[in-house]
Amino acid sequence: MSRRKATNLFIQPTETERALLVCVHWRHDGWDPQSSLTELAQLAATAGLQVVGSIVQHLPHPHPRHYVGPGKLAEISALRERLGFSVLLADDELSPSQLRHLEEALQVKVLDRTALILDIFARRAQTREGRLQVELAQLEYRLPRLTRMWTHLSRQAVGGVGLRGPGETQLEIDRRRARERIAWIRRQLEDVRRHRERYRQRRRQQRLPVVSLVGYTNAGKSTLLNALTGASVLAEDKLFATLDPTTRRLELPDGQVALLTDTVGFIHKLPTSLVAAFRATLEEILDATLLLHVVDITHPKAAEQAATVRRVLRELGAEQFPTITVLNKIDVLGSDLAPDRLAGELGLPPNAVLVSARTGQGLPQLRQRIAEALRAVTKPVAVQLLVPYRERAILSLIEERGTIEEQRYQSEGIVVQARIPSSLLPRVERYLLAESADR
Repeated sequence: MSRRKATNLFIQPTETERALLVCVHWRHDGWDPQSSLTELAQLAATAGLQVVGSIVQHLPHPHPRHYVGPGKLAEISALRERLGFSVLLADDELSPSQLRHLEEALQVKVLDRTALILDIFARRAQTREGRLQVELAQLEYRLPRLTRMWTHLSRQAVGGVGLRGPGETQLEIDRRRARERIAWIRRQLEDVRRHRERYRQRRRQQRLPVVSLVGYTNAGKSTLLNALTGASVLAEDKLFATLDPTTRRLELPDGQVALLTDTVGFIHKLPTSLVAAFRATLEEILDATLLLHVVDITHPKAAEQAATVRRVLRELGAEQFPTITVLNKIDVLGSDLAPDRLAGELGLPPNAVLVSARTGQGLPQLRQRIAEALRAVTKPVAVQLLVPYRERAILSLIEERGTIEEQRYQSEGIVVQARIPSSLLPRVERYLLAESADR
């Protein structure tokens, strides 16, 4: 497979396209349909679409054929002439069958939330790694949806004695080429993952703690990174303004030095294909000593956004990592603020830090909290572990970030006595036999 430049699989419009939003409300996850549609409209605007209206239908589950019911489909068809929309944008990920039947019934382009997010990611990705990750997610999304896209092409004849007759259809060729491209991208991303791991190993050898910014998209993570480190990372009031990970040096009041890392923001109904494609990037979170969970306190769905972030962290295996909750954008609110009350209303841990990344309010207190948390989580802890032989790679991690004092080889694995920073405990918890901490 030739190493041609990655391309955006979604055709960019030559002029602004008019889109109608449609939401089938069937989930019970705390998000009301209007809030979900508001976010979808923001995504559409980020992608360059003009939203001309929205439709909501309450159903126990999406219609298996058209996503919406027959009556609502007729209503949408009637709106096509009046509103003049050329794109129907669904708030859920559509199956290939739903996508095909909707396009046949309405004779307009049909996109779902996943396709829209992928298109935005394709626009935002700046590095080669980012473009590869986006293209992988696009290809895996598009592959099962290639059905009947090429039925106007006849079978390609294959010449030569003994080889005459119908060849592959264009659809079959397209699928095969897509699978080959997916395999090639995965190999490239595996090289990226190994390169990142070597970089992380060098970083661990320097014993610099890593503080990772996590949060919902547009919560202000990049603005906070700039404010804390003096960097000039792109920060816009748009969803997914920052896609590629960024790391900067952070100096703390007590003289400690840490690395502050910003990664892609999370979002409601985050496509699973994106989580898989961005595994190499999201692994930065798993290497963190401390997490800063940035919450946009002004957002009407701040509690639901915070719950979405916690769910994704749980899926990544980082739910138990030491975390400081940062309630951002307090400059928009009044001056009479109670951190514990606000955090409690959002279902967040107490002792949250109130800041305004834009004005600098609360940043000295946040720096102090980071310094205190890092002193606590880097304090050595004595542990005794039983590491299975097939998972002995964990010993390298312990050697890089702590000290191995004794090893004993037994039939079921290696018994290890070591001293490690307490921040490493979530990574070795399943091997734990006994633990004691120096207080």
